[in-house]
Amino acid sequence: MKLHLHTGEQQYQIHGVDSDAVTINQQRYPQPVIVSDQALRTDWFHGPWEKLDGQALSLILEFKPEVVLLGTGDKQRFIHPKHLQPFLSELIAVECMTTAAACRTFNILSAENRKVVAALLLEKHLSDAS
Repeated sequence: MKLHLHTGEQQYQIHGVDSDAVTINQQRYPQPVIVSDQALRTDWFHGPWEKLDGQALSLILEFKPEVVLLGTGDKQRFIHPKHLQPFLSELIAVECMTTAAACRTFNILSAENRKVVAALLLEKHLSDAS
C-alpha cells in the first residue's frame, strides 16, 4: 500500500507499507521500527506477539511522545493492560491498530505537528519469529 500526504517539515515520513516492510523516506525497512517525525529506530522488537513486553515497549518512551500508535501487523491486537501503566503515568495515549492503519494515522498526526510515535511491527516477523 502506497501512502501519500503533503510534505511538510517532518524529517521522517512513511511512504508505504506491506507485510514485509515499511517504506520511510523512500527506503524499505524489512524489520520492526519506531519512528517519529524527527527520529527513527530500527533495532526494536523481534519475536512473536506474545513476547512483546514492557521492556520492549519502554523504548518508545525515549521518543517523548504525546501519542503512540502501535502497529500490530496485519491484524489488530492489543497489548496487556499492565504494559500501559508507564504510558498512562506520563499521560501518553496508546492506540493499537494494524500496521497499515498506524502508518496512515502517523502521517496525518505528524502533518498536524503532533508529537506522535509509530511503533510498527510486521506480520512476517510476528509469525516467523522464534
